This record gives sequence, C-alpha cells and structure tokens, in this order.
Amino acid sequence: MNVEKEYIKLIFGLKLKQARTNKNLSLFGLAKLTELSKSYLNEIEKGKKYPKTDKIILLAEKLEVSYDHMVSLKLDNNLAPIGEILKSGILKEIPLDIFGIQENDLIDIIANAPAKVNAFISTIIEIAQHYNLTRESFFLAALRSYQEAHNNYFEDLEQKVLDFSKAFQININTKISIEDLTAVLTEEYGYTIQEIVFSEQEELGDLRSIYVPKSKTLLLSLDIDEQQKAFILAKEIAYNYLEITERLYTFSWIKFKNFDEVLNNFYASYFAGALLIPRKQLVSELNLFLAKSDPKPQEMIQLMSQFNVSPESFYQRLTNILPKDFLLKNIFFLRLSHKIGADTYQIKKELHITNQQEPHANEMNEHYCRRWISVKTIVESIKQNKSHFFDAQISRYENSGNEFLVFSSATEDPFKKDCLRSISVGILITPGMKKKFKFIDNKSIKKQIVGVTCETCAVKNCEERASPPVQLDLKIRNENTEIIVQKYMAKFS
Repeated sequence: MNVEKEYIKLIFGLKLKQARTNKNLSLFGLAKLTELSKSYLNEIEKGKKYPKTDKIILLAEKLEVSYDHMVSLKLDNNLAPIGEILKSGILKEIPLDIFGIQENDLIDIIANAPAKVNAFISTIIEIAQHYNLTRESFFLAALRSYQEAHNNYFEDLEQKVLDFSKAFQININTKISIEDLTAVLTEEYGYTIQEIVFSEQEELGDLRSIYVPKSKTLLLSLDIDEQQKAFILAKEIAYNYLEITERLYTFSWIKFKNFDEVLNNFYASYFAGALLIPRKQLVSELNLFLAKSDPKPQEMIQLMSQFNVSPESFYQRLTNILPKDFLLKNIFFLRLSHKIGADTYQIKKELHITNQQEPHANEMNEHYCRRWISVKTIVESIKQNKSHFFDAQISRYENSGNEFLVFSSATEDPFKKDCLRSISVGILITPGMKKKFKFIDNKSIKKQIVGVTCETCAVKNCEERASPPVQLDLKIRNENTEIIVQKYMAKFS
C-alpha cells in the first residue's frame, strides 16, 4: 500500500489516541505512565511526529496493545472511515489553507466523531454524484467561496497592477492597446505570438489560445476579437509579472489538475481585468453614470466601450469595485448561456457577495424564471438582431422579498456557435444604495416580481412560466399531509 509518510504519521496518531481513550487515560496520565512529555505525545497524536521503535514498544506495553497493532496501517472499524479519507487523498483536494484551516485540525474533528463525520462526508459525495458535480465544480465552488469571503476585492493584486504600469511605463488612464501588450510579452518576456485557425480542428473549436511553455509560444485563434485578444495578452503578462508557474496553458480551460491552478487562473484573470479596467478611472466614470437622473441603455454601452474589454470582463470588474469603493456588498453576478431555438437557459457562472443567494444555479434541470432580465436580454437580442443588447430592471424575489437592481448585457457567445449569453450584475436595493443611484426611483426602470425556477415559484398567473410549480406543489402537499398526521397523532395519543 502506497501511503504518504505524513498519512502514516496521522494514522499512528489516531491509533494512539484511540488506545489512550480506550484506557480512559488523559494525555497527562499517559505522560506519567510512560515518562514521555505531554507535548511530545500530543505531537504524535496530531500526526506531526512518528516515534522511534523503542518509544512504540513502550507505548504499546503501557496501553496493553500489541506492537504490530500500533504500527499496522489497518484501522479499527470505528476509525476505518478516516483511513479511507486519508488514503483517498480528498483532503489534498480541499483547499483548506485559503480558509485558514489546518489539515490536522480537520483530522482532529473527524477523529472525535468518525462515524458521524464519515456519514456527513459520504452524504456530500453522494449528493455531488447525484447532481453530476465534477472535481472541477468542487474547485470552482471553493474559489467562489474564497472570492465571496474577500468581497471579491484583492488589494495586493490592485497594487501589483499599479506597480506594473509604473515599471513598464504603461499609461493605464487611456485604453491600453494590443500593441503595448504585445510588446511587453515579446520584448520583456521573450514570447513568440502566432495567430492560427483553431476552428480547422473540431476539438479546438472552443479554445481561444494555447501557450507552449517550452518555446514560449502563444498561439492565438484568428476567430477572436480585439477585446478577447487584449484579455488573453494581459493574462499572460499577469502570469509572468506575478511569477506564477503552476498555471493553465489554454483559454478557456480544459481541466484543472489541482486547486492551485484554479486559484492562479483567478489571480491572473483579476490582474488582467484590473489592468484593462483601471480602478480609478472606472470609479470616476461610474460616479458620473450614477449621478444621472434618467440614463439611457446606450449610455451604459458607451461606458463599457471606453475600455478594451468584453461585457463579461466589465461586469466582473464591477463586482470588484462596487463593494470596495461604493460600499455595495450585496451583489450577485450571473452568466447565462442559451442555444438559439432551445427552450433552456443555463447558468454557467455565478458569484454572490455576502449571503444573499437569489438567484442561484439549480442542478435539477429546472427552468430558470423567464422574468429575469438575464433571460429577457437574450430574447430581445435575438428579436432585434443586436450584437450587444443592454437593459435593466428592478427584480423583486417572490420567496425572500429582496429587491435587486439588475443590469444585463446579451451578446453572442464567443465560444459556442449559435449560442448567446447574458452577463448580469444585481445590486440589493437598500436605503444606502438608493442614495448612490440617483435614477433608482425613475419610472422608466421596469419593476418585476421574479422567482428562481418555475418549478419552485408561487407567482400566480405568470404568462412567462415555462413549467408548472411541481416542486412547490409537492412541498405544499407534504406540509398539508404533516398537519393531518399531527391531528391523528393528537387524537389517538
């Protein structure tokens, strides 16, 4: 059996702790019995140290267990679940460190109630399998939690962008050109950049770039527009300037080998967004926009066009700036995808800053609310044949009563043929938010009661409904059944 050394130490520590507790001994008591220090024994039990043979013999003798039992990698039935977790390597997959959790702390929690914790972990795994959640889904969920924990604002990366612009004399107060980005990569970092037709290979149809590290060659698809090219080049600069080595080599990504690649991909993307949309300039432009009493959709599109970025990059940048500079911390970000002619819409990306979780992705193939502005912009983009359709509305979520001002842009999906996508940012409406948005009470902004999915929505007489509220009906039926059951319980008690 090939088990890492640290896990051998952990397993021995678990067995020692089990043997000690079986004898009703405290660490203090075992220390007196063996004349070993309490701190040393504690280090062993936590899996930080592995005792020498003579110490194992001494411990086995005092605890009245065999030497072979102590050094065996086989755990008793009640600890077996921990062994399976350790051998599976799942703890290596969980990015505990970014949440400030030590692996040994988690092992200690598991050791104190192995059966219950194992049942919990097994349940999580079963749910993940039931909903077809992949390893990548797990990594991306962990990344979202990391972003949300920091309000999606990272001061160190913002400063790195300023340091870079000064070191390379890049004027970030003007729209950065492809030529400037290319020059940095070729002259400073020794890149060779070639443009080729990826679409000639069907399997490469969704890719926009490939980086070949051995020759420092960046292959760019001829199908990408200037904004996509700018983002890819800025991201490559980020990988080099931030000295990131564990990275992805394709855009978009194919698979992640580990969480470090996920996190580094995010860091590079954040840097690229902050470079192409400088914080100071965006704050200034947003202040001008928010001061308007009746802004028109075209004015938001014009604001976006001041930066050499796609609508998605612009909306992503809003999720960095609004919480930090405008103190608007109840925000969601959504990216929806839709194939022309289909009746389905899929959430491909989401982010919720703070704890407001509406709307949210649903893995049960339910129909997202057709009253969402995220859906409506896609519908109108097709109907009006516009390359970029922007709109906004105030959405009041029927289940929670929360109201959000939601901005949404629909464009062609650059990665999928005959597909459109919408990018949306929703901002929770509060008294403080209303003071910043001068146009929030303007009657030109549509107001709409919305749900999350049709199957769970209680909105009456909804003409846009794509499916009956089957999940809601089932919930109500079960609640009514429970009421009747309780009446019988009372009657026959």
